[in-house]
Amino acid sequence: MNASGRLAKESAERALWLMHGGFLAVDRAWRIIFAHPDAERLLAPSRQLLGQVLWDAVPALRSPGMEEACRQAAAEGRPTELDIRSDTGRRLHVRLAPLPDGLTLCITDISSTRRRPAEAKEAVTEGTAVERTMRTVELTRALAGAVTGHDVADVMATHMVPLFGAKGVGVWAHENGRAFLMGSAGHSKESLRRFEGTRIAELPASAQTFIEGTLDFISSAEEFISRYPALADLPAASGAQAWAVLPLIASGRTVGASCVTYDRPHAFSNEERTLFTAMSGMVAQAMERARLYDAEHRRAQEFQRGLLPRHLPALPAVTTAARYQPTGDGTDVGGDWYDVIPLSAEQVALVIGDVMGHGLSEAVTMGRLRTAVRTLADLEQPLDECFFHLNEVVSGLGDDFYATCLCMVYDPASRMCQAITAGHPPPAVLRPDGTSYFPDLPVNSPLGAATPPFDTAEFSLPDGTLLALYTDGLVESGGLDIDEGMGRLARHLHPARPQEAETLDGLCDRLIATLLPGRRSRDDSALLVARTHALAPEDISCRQLDDDPTAAGQARAHVRAQLAAWDLDELIMTTELVASELVGNVVRHARGPITLRLLRGRTLVCEVADASPAMPRIRRAADTDESGRGLQLIAAVTSRWGARYTGSGKCIWTEQPLPTGPLGERVSYESA
Repeated sequence: MNASGRLAKESAERALWLMHGGFLAVDRAWRIIFAHPDAERLLAPSRQLLGQVLWDAVPALRSPGMEEACRQAAAEGRPTELDIRSDTGRRLHVRLAPLPDGLTLCITDISSTRRRPAEAKEAVTEGTAVERTMRTVELTRALAGAVTGHDVADVMATHMVPLFGAKGVGVWAHENGRAFLMGSAGHSKESLRRFEGTRIAELPASAQTFIEGTLDFISSAEEFISRYPALADLPAASGAQAWAVLPLIASGRTVGASCVTYDRPHAFSNEERTLFTAMSGMVAQAMERARLYDAEHRRAQEFQRGLLPRHLPALPAVTTAARYQPTGDGTDVGGDWYDVIPLSAEQVALVIGDVMGHGLSEAVTMGRLRTAVRTLADLEQPLDECFFHLNEVVSGLGDDFYATCLCMVYDPASRMCQAITAGHPPPAVLRPDGTSYFPDLPVNSPLGAATPPFDTAEFSLPDGTLLALYTDGLVESGGLDIDEGMGRLARHLHPARPQEAETLDGLCDRLIATLLPGRRSRDDSALLVARTHALAPEDISCRQLDDDPTAAGQARAHVRAQLAAWDLDELIMTTELVASELVGNVVRHARGPITLRLLRGRTLVCEVADASPAMPRIRRAADTDESGRGLQLIAAVTSRWGARYTGSGKCIWTEQPLPTGPLGERVSYESA
């Protein structure tokens, strides 16, 4: 039995001990888990009942039809009543009341053939006690299963109000000397929210006593006003006429207060007062557990949010938006993640992944993977090599760790997209003409279980294409299989109102609301949407150079002409120097063909590509060396530089910031 089950059992037993009558409780295996002394006296005064099978422990219950009635009551979930005769010859009336995990038996001695009016009244009282016992057990079980503070308030509203025949209930939690309304039922929240967030010590004395939850039973509105004059308007505002004010005390500390209200004056019996007192202790324990859970869960959620991107970068190649949705019950953190990574030459990597399982360790693994992807992206490794290293990272965590991942690299200059997946569903693609599809990507196993090499795919994306990357929690909600969910996603990528423009943030919200009704799912979900923006042809300039010493001069001439055409005269001298140095290195140390490309985007990009796979590296030149300072010079005059492999060799690139306008803002060149 888990901790919640043990708590429910112990709480139910405490509640049953407060009742009067012959009560037995059995579990699904028909073993007796509770026996009130009155039941032992009536059924088997000399026997030990706890832990015994019902039929073996109590011979009187072997009577014809008794076992059948018990099994029928448990199966149908309906109360049943019948009469039996005990071993001593006494006639007993047995009421069977089913529970979620067993059955309760209320035994009453009806040996007298005739009942006096007082006995009849007693029988009615016993029937009421049985009903109250059933509701008490249901309340304690529900409290044991409550996770958050709001769950505790909901349980009280659902179970405590009918248990005591009350009108409503309000539950406050105390945090740092302030009162916060966790939930209420049966009266307007406005009448209770007057205490929301207030510092208890600053309230009038009588109001402090009320909100702190000093144990009190108030039978009428007049009595309430005389006892709490600072709250004289509350009876009229709430419509209440009687109150049971209960402190919620756990481990010697007040964690909150509860107030059960009646819509007419009510005289509290001794049994009600005793039961209210016992219930307040159970609720307090549940509130304390919920408080600890809420605090721990809040820290876990903050930790996970810290691992995801706080802001997506604004890039010329794509416009993006994303959403992360935790599991519907919010009980644990997960391993779903996404990222948008700027690359060289205005390229961008769109990444989404899912670490299998839930918990802090999975969230930590997610953070490690995201960091690894960013590191490998900065090294500009080919996608298949990047996934080879990611697979090594996950494999090194142990046999219990697996992750799926999808990465797409979009080049706005060529409008080509390279994609690779490791056990992750393919992206949904919506073309500008309104047609949608899922690219046929090569199948690779999840990270941690894959055997390299990883296969990649390459395809073109028209300008304005919409991409949707997602995790399986988004498309497997509502009992749908993944194929049905993917079909729904593709259909809902189309605008809800074609005549109206929809932002990507609006699209994300609409997809979450549509695919996760009530935002509830058994798994956490991540969604990343992106709209592609190709570079305009006039922002791209490419020139093939001769593979000889004249190439440097050709590069300088091309740079001067193109930057003059782009009105970037301020960058001509620096860019000539950069292009000349890069081309000179190719002529001296590599081999052609040599290609010079200039891109005008967020920055000015200058690229020189050749057919050699040998990568350049900065080395420390001695004072007497006449060479070896070229890359140091390039690093000094540019904002960023690097190199990447191509299908035919390598490409060395540099970036320079565009000149600022008259007010200091960066000049932006938007494509038409």
